[in-house]
Amino acid sequence: MLFGSLVDAIGHTPLVRLRTAAPGVEIYAKLELQNPFAMKDRVARNMLLEARRTGALREGAPIVESSSGTMALGVALVGTALGHPVHIVTDPRIDALTLAKLRALGCEVHVVRAMTSHGWQSARLEELERLMAGLPGAFWPQQYSNPDNPGAYRLLAEEILADLGPVDVLVGSVGSGGSLCGTAIALRRTLPELRVVGVDSVGSVLFGQPDVPGRLQSGLGNSLLPKNLNRRVIDEVHWLNDREAFESAHALARDQQVFAGNTSGSVYRVLTHLAAHAEPGTRVVGILPDRGDRYVGTVHSEDFWAEKELSGLESRSAPVTVPLGQVVHGWSTASLRELPDAPRHLLFVESNTTGTGMLALSVARRLGFEPVLLTGAPERYAGLDEAGCEVIVCDTNSPVESRRTIQERFRREDLAGVTTTSDFYVPAVAELAAWLGLPGNPADAVAVCRNKALLRERLREHGVAQPGFATLTDVAAVPAAVAAVGLPCVVKPADDSGSNNVLLCRTEEEAVAQARKILGIRFNVRGLPTAGTVLIEEYVDAPEFSVEMFSGEGEARCVGITEKSVTGLPHFVEYRHVFPAALTPGEASALEDTVRRAVLATGITLGATHTEVRLTPEGPVIIEINPRLAGGMIPELVQLATGTQLLDQQVRVAAGLPSEPVRAPARQAGIQFLLADREGRLAELAGADRAQDTPGVDRVVVTAGQGAQVRAPRNAYDRLGYVIAHADTYEQVTKILADAVGRTAVVLEGDDAREGHAQ
Repeated sequence: MLFGSLVDAIGHTPLVRLRTAAPGVEIYAKLELQNPFAMKDRVARNMLLEARRTGALREGAPIVESSSGTMALGVALVGTALGHPVHIVTDPRIDALTLAKLRALGCEVHVVRAMTSHGWQSARLEELERLMAGLPGAFWPQQYSNPDNPGAYRLLAEEILADLGPVDVLVGSVGSGGSLCGTAIALRRTLPELRVVGVDSVGSVLFGQPDVPGRLQSGLGNSLLPKNLNRRVIDEVHWLNDREAFESAHALARDQQVFAGNTSGSVYRVLTHLAAHAEPGTRVVGILPDRGDRYVGTVHSEDFWAEKELSGLESRSAPVTVPLGQVVHGWSTASLRELPDAPRHLLFVESNTTGTGMLALSVARRLGFEPVLLTGAPERYAGLDEAGCEVIVCDTNSPVESRRTIQERFRREDLAGVTTTSDFYVPAVAELAAWLGLPGNPADAVAVCRNKALLRERLREHGVAQPGFATLTDVAAVPAAVAAVGLPCVVKPADDSGSNNVLLCRTEEEAVAQARKILGIRFNVRGLPTAGTVLIEEYVDAPEFSVEMFSGEGEARCVGITEKSVTGLPHFVEYRHVFPAALTPGEASALEDTVRRAVLATGITLGATHTEVRLTPEGPVIIEINPRLAGGMIPELVQLATGTQLLDQQVRVAAGLPSEPVRAPARQAGIQFLLADREGRLAELAGADRAQDTPGVDRVVVTAGQGAQVRAPRNAYDRLGYVIAHADTYEQVTKILADAVGRTAVVLEGDDAREGHAQ
């Protein structure tokens, strides 16, 4: 295999089958020690490349890291190869070989001389802070808290699956929490029953033991609790003392001809024990991180053994099972299912400003999670004070700032999920979920849905029916696009929301003007940069519906179909929804089948999608796919009609819980929005109480305040309120909505109250 550089050679490590006396059991070792320096090469590459991609690490900026072993070598390798000055903070435990390698690579090495409050770890961190203060623009990878550490091991998991296929047990050492947790999380996406076993050292605090700063093992264990450690993904832990770890490294060399350090030796000891007690047919894989050349003066030195009196320590041939929290001195094991329950946070990145946004926060709390809203403008959300959630103010439009805020505030095991009810932040959430190893859709799939130009290309590749279209980024291309699509045509931005700036154009001149308007908008209403792309589409004059789907466990299930009514042209503002739509079985089946093909084509795998579609005489035509729960209060209609709370289901899957079946509709439900028919300043939306008294009406809500500037609707933001109703039949519910809305009046300043207007 040919690589362009040594950085490209990281990974692709051998997976070898070990000899074992256990009949019918396969035992494999993933030789991460075969990376250019060691396993942490993967971590360094992922953290530094991601930091450069997001802008956290600027070109040529210094890199500072705290490490006494292989992390230092990985940062040195990747950092210097990318052209960055590298500073390594370490302690006297660093071996002479590693120190020589670091200096040969051109790093500046800073060795602390005394322990502080939490041993060598805290001493190194204090020195690191001093260095950072004197190096403006320096980047600290923070292997203990940076999710790009466990994220590096997605590739390791992919290599195991590609080389071996399904496995039953994964064994790995635990230090920063990265390798075992990251590999386990990635493997469990396809192997949910995987058993995960962690290996720690006696005297490490990671799993509730008291700290023993003088322990001799390196490469695993810790005196601090790293934020990257997610003990919820580990089923059991084994502790080995220094003698047991060191002699296990000797056994690994003797039995399997793998010359390694104490961390690999510890994993080997637990690995072979588990294999000896496994059922025939079990496939066990262990991750071996460190080779032995760094340990010739310690683990593999008789003089060192004698100096430290290692032979005087107990060495057990099998682990003793203990309750979690009992102090151990030799090989012991405990189940992590005994971990006490602790509140888990569900993060919401911004919210929509109407409908389900604030309700989702209360749903999360009702389901047992601690809701947290990350927002750059909390004043945007009416009702936030009553939502009962923690609010963290940060720049949610900045990936670097969002990541920094989450990384510093939360431990990985305290996070249940990350989600949003805002169209604009669905792509950011997909990126964050992947970064944190939490449930979510592939970022590429979400990006395709959010950018309608990309969606059009994807649907064309998969042969899914859609309008004729052309995409452009320059007004000069409009005439050719209009000629290709035909008139009248729909001109719209590729990535806006709520029918904003969607216009039916009947002439080329109108299309040019609308395209110029769209391309002149550089940032959307949330301050995010726009795609700078215009779609010119064939106008499909046919009834409009939305198909609500829910994906999970490899399939996309249809929740139901909503009938949508839009205002008069040239705008496309939805003013009424009825669920379920009045369709023949054949029509419903055609809509469902087409939308399912479209959703699968995008790559969406988890949670709700809201697909807008028009039903022509030739069949369904996809207008757009939204990778989130339906807006416009459609989830409320589904609940009224079926008793199923879709918002609950979306919150559940965001937190990694299974969704529940949706019941068949038992009745009809509908919503009609209150709209103005002209421009002015709102004096009053009269008659809401009379509308509420209409039989069959469930709720009347006025969202526009007195004095608001209103107009005949051009997008969803022009709605002034809504009426929700239910009934036994379609005819009944549409009549109730019409009657209730007819009792309201939009009164503008300067109107006679008796001459108000409503639609």
